[in-house]
Amino acid sequence: VQLVESGGGLVQEGDSLRLSCAASGLPWATYAMGWFRQAPWKEREFVAAISWNGDRIYISDSVKGRFTISRGNAKNTVFMQMNSLKPEDTAVYYCAADSSTAQARTLEASYWGHGTRVTVSS
Repeated sequence: VQLVESGGGLVQEGDSLRLSCAASGLPWATYAMGWFRQAPWKEREFVAAISWNGDRIYISDSVKGRFTISRGNAKNTVFMQMNSLKPEDTAVYYCAADSSTAQARTLEASYWGHGTRVTVSS
């Protein structure tokens, strides 16, 4: 199984970014996907998750109204659109996958990517 994140970068406060996570080696249509982030000197935290068929979406309170998650089933890719970015959104963002939607929202998710860095300057 391989999860590869992309789309990170250095942006200014108020800008937008779209992160992508390309998955391979797993039965994409049956796996839930999640996004997590880890800021410097902080623990990894849940950001967003989407069920295998997209009918359930979970967004953390810290980004609700600014971030959205979606999946492109034809391309085995999950996206996270991040708008109105703030300096406190600066972190390494990780993609995760699990056959359980509940598990995909936790640090116990089965599969992880290596992360993509997002830096938001003020």
